[in-house]
Amino acid sequence: MLRWCAIVMLALAGILGSAALSQAPDDPGKRINLWDGGVPGFENRAAIPEESASYWTKSVNNPSITYFAPWPGRETGTAVIVVPGGAHEFLVTTTEGADVARWFTQRGVAAFVLRYRLSRQKDQPWTIDNSRQDTERAVRLVRSRAQEFGIDPHRVGIIGFSAGGELARMTLLSAPVPPPGNGDAVDALSARPDFGILVFPGPMKADEHITSSSPPLLLSAASDDTCCSQPVIDLMEAYRKANASAELHLYAAGGHAYNMGESTPMVSLRNWPDRITDWMTDRGLLHRRGK
Repeated sequence: MLRWCAIVMLALAGILGSAALSQAPDDPGKRINLWDGGVPGFENRAAIPEESASYWTKSVNNPSITYFAPWPGRETGTAVIVVPGGAHEFLVTTTEGADVARWFTQRGVAAFVLRYRLSRQKDQPWTIDNSRQDTERAVRLVRSRAQEFGIDPHRVGIIGFSAGGELARMTLLSAPVPPPGNGDAVDALSARPDFGILVFPGPMKADEHITSSSPPLLLSAASDDTCCSQPVIDLMEAYRKANASAELHLYAAGGHAYNMGESTPMVSLRNWPDRITDWMTDRGLLHRRGK
């Protein structure tokens, strides 16, 4: 009888512990500026405040990454840079940013949400090359601090949504643009991610050179997305031609901005993040460190 009571008490403690964990406040992450003191040549803009509302942020003048640590005991040594979309006019920093990062941390992946300069925001001086500089700097900065974050510098990937998917694509498949200023030790590191996940990426791209050694890709879009279904098809065809590794999930319907399936009525899209887990597991990216 005593043994049975002990088992019940342990089970109840586990349930209560799980409930407490699920009700814990969301991790806000740790903000890290891409450049100390601001972007070289634009240091005078670093103190200009960002504008944020319910789901978006804009007026980014001091680009940054926000670090979300993997859940304790689940660390894989893999990292991913999350690049939100927003048509280069704003950043969807919730459902294409922090929410995505927290999803990865539950699976043992260190996640970094990028806030990049916006080339299409009215009255801002930035160009798409400035956005590319920020994305490339994020990859390099994460690599430069790999020991601090407990990650493998050769397992740094990128996931981009819509406009963020365009920047992720350029970072994966195109030569980097010159960094601002004179460069530093961080800029000497490779800006090319080790793998990429492109979710309904937009059509913008730079000059690409796709070979059999191009970073492996996971591609996702809905066929009825008039903006952003064709880019993943084109990439899949280019990868197949080059004998490179790519996996495409083209869903019958769902439109644009289904993100991680949090608000779509389509069951296939609600479950599509499981395909990320499958793909990363098949590539050995979710194996526990030391396992």
